[in-house]
Amino acid sequence: MKKVKLVTLLAIILIANSMAFANKQVKIRMVETSDVHGNFYPYDFINRHAGSGSLARVHTALKAFRNELGDSNVIVVDNGDILQGQPTAYYYNFIDTASTHVAAEMMDFMGYSLETLGNHDIETGHAVYDRWIQELPFPVLGANIIDTSTGEPFVRPYEILERDGVRIAVLGMITPAIPGWLPETLWKGLRFDDMVSTAEKWVPYIREKENPHVIVGLFHSGRDYTKTTGDVIENASLLVAKEVPGFDVILMGHDHSPYLDFVKNNEGGEVLVANPANNANKLVIVDFDVELDDNGDLVSLSVSGDLLPINELEPSEEFMQRFEPQRKAVSDFVNRKVGVFTDTLSTRDAYFGPSAFIDFIHRMQLDISGAQISMAAPLTFNAVIPAGPVSVADMFNLYKYENMLYTMRLSGQEIKDYLEMSYDMWTNTMDSSEDHLLKLRDSGASDMTHTGFMYPSYNFDSAAGIIYTVDVTKPRGEKINIISLADGSPFKKDESYTVAINSYRGNGGGNLLTEGSGIPTEELTSRILSSTDKDLRFYLMKYIEQEGTLSPKPLDQWKFIPDKVVEPAAKRDRQLLFPQK
Repeated sequence: MKKVKLVTLLAIILIANSMAFANKQVKIRMVETSDVHGNFYPYDFINRHAGSGSLARVHTALKAFRNELGDSNVIVVDNGDILQGQPTAYYYNFIDTASTHVAAEMMDFMGYSLETLGNHDIETGHAVYDRWIQELPFPVLGANIIDTSTGEPFVRPYEILERDGVRIAVLGMITPAIPGWLPETLWKGLRFDDMVSTAEKWVPYIREKENPHVIVGLFHSGRDYTKTTGDVIENASLLVAKEVPGFDVILMGHDHSPYLDFVKNNEGGEVLVANPANNANKLVIVDFDVELDDNGDLVSLSVSGDLLPINELEPSEEFMQRFEPQRKAVSDFVNRKVGVFTDTLSTRDAYFGPSAFIDFIHRMQLDISGAQISMAAPLTFNAVIPAGPVSVADMFNLYKYENMLYTMRLSGQEIKDYLEMSYDMWTNTMDSSEDHLLKLRDSGASDMTHTGFMYPSYNFDSAAGIIYTVDVTKPRGEKINIISLADGSPFKKDESYTVAINSYRGNGGGNLLTEGSGIPTEELTSRILSSTDKDLRFYLMKYIEQEGTLSPKPLDQWKFIPDKVVEPAAKRDRQLLFPQK
């Protein structure tokens, strides 16, 4: 009896083992890029030197992965913000609009499978992204981008990718904060829904209708869900991972912050969450080891991930040769001379007082708009335009983004409160000259970069058209003393003024108008008196071309006080941020 039982047991084990051996084992690798920002070639067209990252290096990595796993078992996805940044994107967005967009050609060549839209893709306007979507040979996803005329998603909400019998569902979404940054003309006919509620709607639907083995979120949104624009959560990817069960992987973007970790959802399941950061310097690698039974049902799933730096890889020769004509066209465009500067302009000066760099932008904004007051910030942490010939490439350092220019109506009190918030993000409340002037993230660091600031420098707005001081020994609410308008006439808190301001700020970006000035988000549109129909870089370039030779100087309409506290602290902070041998 015991022997029979043993034989029976052995038979059961043998049968079970034979069934296990019959199961299908599949390995699939998903590769994510995000926030490429036009970094297609291993060359920085703005600063005109060799560049890091690039799609050319991504192609090298992809060829290696495909040699290892086979073409069909490597899935490549991009998570948005590919149409803005380097002049490579700008040229095919706005200059050569007859050719197929180089981003569409490159992604086809590289074998991408999916794309999401990013906020900077939307920033290019319907004419650009509608054309690009049509040119791409694969789906663009955005479950929470809703066509207001139909109530349905503007692009596909999700896609099913089947590889070797494994069904992978990919749900795409975008940060819903876009109306707080961009003029409605750029996203006319669309709305952007909350990410958590959208995921709660679509995950059960996908589970029931598609019966996938794996569910992936491809979200152009970061992980800090405490960051809001108005009352909208800008970065909700981690929130979705925690609050919406069903995802195996969530691939993030938008916040330019590398990340790789497993996160527990509210049912105790683990979700791999990853972000490759920006400019194609890193790749997210997700490996799915899948076991399927004879019926194609899931037996087991193992998920692992990696962040792969690719800056040491050689750019793909095949890629470079294929897209050499487009590289030359962009190079010719950026090297075109538009004028001459007699002096070097640098954003370094802008953190310590009035600067020729920012005040040149102020002058242009006042001239274009006819407004009484201008607001502007250093959009690039450490931009330098050397004295001498000025080219199209320099325009991308002079003005980084494709913002429109608004003219808005604000009260004197709202202008003061706006500046109070700006300088409070920018500077410390100092007790002595031994304190730091600038509000730094890590005041003990010996090698600071743009990440050294506690807040991003593109929110450090100064004003032109008014004379004022900033007392760095006073707290927010008491720092700013507006003495007069620039022409010497009185500045009154209860009067209204016309203010030139970029469209990002005018729509609520950085919260200077909403949290700072206290203007409700829904009221901002009614404050806009006019808007340019082209981006500020276009007007700056045209102005330089008309003038030929320029000698920009600081307007000297504001200053930090008291001198005895500010001067030694500024000298130390400048050396910390921009070390001089």
